[in-house]
Amino acid sequence: MSILLFVMLGIFIFMMFRRNKKTQQQQATLQSQFAPGVEVMTSFGLFGRIVDIDDEENKVTLELSPGNLATVHRQAVTKIIEPAAGVPAATEVPDDASSLTAAESGSTPAAAETPEETLKRLNDEGKKDN
Repeated sequence: MSILLFVMLGIFIFMMFRRNKKTQQQQATLQSQFAPGVEVMTSFGLFGRIVDIDDEENKVTLELSPGNLATVHRQAVTKIIEPAAGVPAATEVPDDASSLTAAESGSTPAAAETPEETLKRLNDEGKKDN
């Protein structure tokens, strides 16, 4: 019975060292990808862009927003943020409301619809959901 206990303890210790080694390899791979200009996230949730890396002191300088810099320990950077491929272009918003008329959108203005037509339309929409 004691032999079985020692075997189980040995397996537990082996698995623990194996997991730590995997974690260290992943961290080394991540840190090898660090370069100025890379978007990253820290372990405490700050997002920023790497500006400078000091290998001697294990420090990374992050630009959180234009003009705001933060210096963190190299191990605090835990994730590289990949740019999203399918991000739509920014919608251009006009300065005035003239382009927001119903003629451009192709729909009829709400004022042209009678109250009875509105009730009928709304009731028909509710039936489509069921």
